[in-house]
This record gives sequence, C-alpha cells and structure tokens, in this order.
Amino acid sequence: MHSMAETAPLIQTAEPLDPSFEISLRPPMFEEFAGQKKTVERLQIMVEAAKTRGDTLQHILLSGPPGLGKTTLAYIIGNAMGAEVRTTSGPMIEKAGDLAGLLTNIERGGVLFIDEIHRLQPAIEEYLYPAMEDFKLDIVIDQGPSARTVRLNLAPFTLVGATTRSGMISDPLRSRFGMNCRLDYYDTPTLAAIVSRSAGLLGSELESGADLEIARRARGTPRIANNLLRWVRDYALVRAGGRITAQSAAEALQTLDIDADGFDEMDKRILDAIISLFDGGPVGLNSLAVAIGEEPGTIEEVHEPYLIMQGYIKRSPQGRVAMPKAYRKIGLPAPTTPEQADLFNSGS
Repeated sequence: MHSMAETAPLIQTAEPLDPSFEISLRPPMFEEFAGQKKTVERLQIMVEAAKTRGDTLQHILLSGPPGLGKTTLAYIIGNAMGAEVRTTSGPMIEKAGDLAGLLTNIERGGVLFIDEIHRLQPAIEEYLYPAMEDFKLDIVIDQGPSARTVRLNLAPFTLVGATTRSGMISDPLRSRFGMNCRLDYYDTPTLAAIVSRSAGLLGSELESGADLEIARRARGTPRIANNLLRWVRDYALVRAGGRITAQSAAEALQTLDIDADGFDEMDKRILDAIISLFDGGPVGLNSLAVAIGEEPGTIEEVHEPYLIMQGYIKRSPQGRVAMPKAYRKIGLPAPTTPEQADLFNSGS
C-alpha cells in the first residue's frame, strides 16, 4: 500500500502552502472527521454495507469548494475499506495509456481517487465509462486500417472523484456514480474544534478563545484554518513568548491583513471596486478583474464564494452587485434609490 507521503505529490490543491503540513493533520477515520455530518453518515453506511456483503464499494463523487475535506474523505474511505488508495488528478490523465496504467495496477477493492475530475478530457471519459460499469477497458491500438481494440479485464475497484466545479461534469459521467456528496462550508464551532485538534497534533497549546479567534477568520474552510494556525503558532513563538492566546492570535492574523470577518486585502478591494468604481454594480466579472488587477478565475473561485455566502455581494444576470452589508463593511451608507433596491431584491 502506498503511504500518504508517497501519493502527496500527485494531489492537486488550490492552496498548496505546505502539503506535508496539511497531510499530517488529516484525520484517518470517520470518527475523527469533524463536520459534514450527513455526508459522513451516508459514507459510513455505504462502507459498512459493502464490508458486510464482502463487496466493492460503489463509486462516489465528492463536490464542493476547495479545502473542505474531499481528499481527506477519499483516504478515510480507503482506510475504512482496508484498501489501497491511488491518487491522481483530471489534467494528469492525458491519454488512454495513462488511465490504463492506473486501472490495471489497482487490486480488487482498491480506490482510485481522481481530483478535479471535471477536467478529464472527453476522450478519457469515454474510456472510463466501461471501466466504471463493467470493470473492462477497451484500448484502441494503432491507427487506420491496422487499428485494433484490446479489451483489458480490471479488478473491481471504487472510483472516488472530487470536483470544485460540479456543473462542469458531464451527465453521463455523473450518472455513473452511485453516491453524489456535496460538502458545505463549516460553522465556527466546528472549525474551532478542528483548530484545537490540529494544535494538539502540532504540539501547540491554545489558551482560551484562541481556537475561536482563528476559526472566525478561516472563511468556513478547514484548510485555511490549519494554515492560519500554522502562522499563529510561528507568530506566537517569535512575538508572544510561545503563548497562543486570543489576543496573540488576533495580532498574528492582523499582520496578514485578515480582519475579524476573515476578509483579506483582495476581498476589500473587490467590494470597494464594485461600490466606488461601478456605483454598486452590476458589473461584469472581466471588468471587475481589470479594475482590481486580478485574474477572473481567481475572483470567481477563491473570493466570490465566501462573499456571496456571507451576503456581501450577489450575482445577477447583469453582473455582480454589492449588497447593503458590503456598504457597511467599507463604512458607507447603502443607497436607497428604487433602482438600487430593485438590484438588491432581484434574483441571482
């Protein structure tokens, strides 16, 4: 069986600050996984039923924003089934031979984890369908008149796919997963529990309130919470005599320009641009990106989900609109014109 350390370089993450740090904090069992209660319960039932029947676990699709635990759950599933987990990502599978190499080396009951599965090429998806349904792989060799098909029999396996863009997965691929689990952002108490657990694994002691101070600024995301914890630990060691208190945690995060709401400098620039440059919106994504000097994809995938979730902005058919909460955030009164009220109340 490959260890996590051996498979780590294949894992594609949105914020790869320190893969070894992140992996060391992954809970190995369902019982240690905090949050996502409904998803965890469903997966536990599936695993227990498959083990009782002596059968292979059905294929599972995990979707949701980056950093919520999709990769961690894939490893937990493998551990619970006592199975090997092989890891890759959609962009890394460029041709049928790459897929064949992965699938033919999986033992019976093994788990293949494909991160960012929505980025698989359409031709690769076609090869994957019979592999998922019938555990067979048809490979075309050569071209033209000499082309021939070779059928490979595969050991029954479980495909665990992860995606941050579930809408980009084709319907034929989606329908072949037996379970589709959506991971949601975490609440502050759950994140605080995750921070406390991680601190214990790192050998750091958090004083009262420090875990909540970090959790409140983690944007509902365990990966961010663990990264912030690492910074707070370093800051406390250098500036606070090693004591991680609520005050030293707040001071540490202020040095990163992360305020009490979890906003960083770019979040504030987005709100300020929509309100000051575009009169509160609506403004198109590309225009907003040019105004603040950021890539459209980064705004859409990294910053917008949190701003929308917290009610600071909304997407309308015409573009992004700043909500009254955004005006209050930057210290301005929300406009009260009928036109602006219509934008606030219109559907996204």
